[in-house]
Amino acid sequence: MLPIFLMVLVALAVLVVLMSVKTVPQGYEWTVERFGRYTTTLSPGLHFIMPFFDQVGRKLSVMEQVLDIPAQEVISRDNAMVRIDAVCFYQVIDTPRAAYEVQGLGYAIQNLAMTNMRTVIGSLDLDEMLSQRDQINGRLLAAIDQATGPWGIKITRVEIKDITPPHDLVDAMASQMKAERMKRASILEAEGRRQAEILEAEGEKQGQILKAEGAREAAFLEAEAREREAQAEANATSMVSDAIGKGNIQALNYFIAQKYVTAFGAVAASTNTKVIMMPIEATQLVGSVGGMAELLKAVRDDKA
Repeated sequence: MLPIFLMVLVALAVLVVLMSVKTVPQGYEWTVERFGRYTTTLSPGLHFIMPFFDQVGRKLSVMEQVLDIPAQEVISRDNAMVRIDAVCFYQVIDTPRAAYEVQGLGYAIQNLAMTNMRTVIGSLDLDEMLSQRDQINGRLLAAIDQATGPWGIKITRVEIKDITPPHDLVDAMASQMKAERMKRASILEAEGRRQAEILEAEGEKQGQILKAEGAREAAFLEAEAREREAQAEANATSMVSDAIGKGNIQALNYFIAQKYVTAFGAVAASTNTKVIMMPIEATQLVGSVGGMAELLKAVRDDKA
């Protein structure tokens, strides 16, 4: 009889030890209930509880978890029907509240996220919806995190996975994008032609300026040459006059012969001249020169 009693005591002791010793794995927290009422939270590690009085209530993960938000149809502010889905990341930060404040934590977060998605997306136009995804994520994160705060969880991220407009809107957007690109191409082509015309006009203008400057320089040089020639001729005439005044008849003959040769050269160089008429012969020219010289000498003697 005694051995049976001892065996029962040993079995009972083993049962008490098994019921009182609890090992919580890393990344989890367990709640302890005494007669159905929450008393404490067990963190990862080895713990002892009162057997028969205390029992483990809820086992919750405190690691960051991911929750898929099902795709749904949402109407934008400009009445465009789009299909949108997202993903939500959350973490339990208050185990008792997460365990006893809401029933079905994941389902509650999912429905709350879908409701806020309809609210946020419905306040935007289609273009804003497609171009402001980061702003949408931020607004959803703030709204869902604020709503789930009493549940003892922290929403860490909300990411829009896909925004799918209807096929007719996609085709219209593709046509619009094509038209915009063609418009930009036409503008760039016109701008290129305008720049080419401007450069060509600038080149012509520069060429005209250089040509005008060249003509001005040539005219200046020509005028300077004529001035020098006239000055030289005046100097020669003055020298001849001085020589004649001093009685040098040869100077007058040289001066008249030079003018005659110059005029004869101009007549001979003309393309329209076929026959050259000599008014006097060379000997007559010399005689005329001599007569003129005598006449000038007589005039000078009379003055003396």
